[in-house]
Amino acid sequence: MKALIFDMGGVLIDLDMDACRNAFRDELGFAEIDQILDPCHQKGIIGEMEEGLVEADDFRDYVIAGSHPGVTYDDVDHALYRILSHIPPYKIDILRRLSEKYDLYMLSNNNPIAAKRALEMFLEAGAAMETLFRKCYMSYKMKMLKPSEDFYKAVMADIALPAEDMLFIDDSRNNVDAAVSAGLPAIYYQPGTDLEKLLHEHVGDF
Repeated sequence: MKALIFDMGGVLIDLDMDACRNAFRDELGFAEIDQILDPCHQKGIIGEMEEGLVEADDFRDYVIAGSHPGVTYDDVDHALYRILSHIPPYKIDILRRLSEKYDLYMLSNNNPIAAKRALEMFLEAGAAMETLFRKCYMSYKMKMLKPSEDFYKAVMADIALPAEDMLFIDDSRNNVDAAVSAGLPAIYYQPGTDLEKLLHEHVGDF
C-alpha cells in the first residue's frame, strides 16, 4: 500500500445535517433545504454546485430568493458551514502518522463554500490540509460527482499507481461499491466509529 485516499465529510470531518437544515429553514426561511440536502449525494442546486455546474454566487442568489427578506451572502455561507461539525482530534493525529508512511489524498463531493470552511477547520485543528494531503480532488473542481466511474478513474490516473497500491475510504456504501467497480480498492467507514481501528485492519500498523 502506497496511497490512502480519504473522503472528507463523514470520514474526517463529522457532519451535522440537522444543524444545517435548521439554519436554512428556521434562521433563513429557506424551506427547500429539506428536499435538497443529503448526507452523501446532494440534490437540486446544491448538487449542481458540487458538480461545478453553477457557481457559489448562483447558489447564494437562489437561496436568498427563497428566504426571508434581508438574508445576505454571509448568512447563506454560515448556514451551509453548519453541515461541518468538527474534526475529532484523534483523526488529525492519524493523518499525521499516516503521512509519514503513505501518500495521502482527499476525494470529496464538495462545493466551494463548504470547502473554504473545511480549510479553516483543518487550520484550527493545527494541521493545514496542504501539509497532510498530496492533492485534494474536489468534485466542483473536477466537474464530476461520486459515485461516477469517470471520477474514480480520473483520480486513479492522476495518482498513477497500480490499483493494488491504493485504498479509498468513504462513508457511503454506494460510493465504496462504485469505486470497487471502477477498479479502485475501497472500504466503508461508518461515521462515529473508530477510524484508526478500521485502518489497522486494512493497512496494518502505522
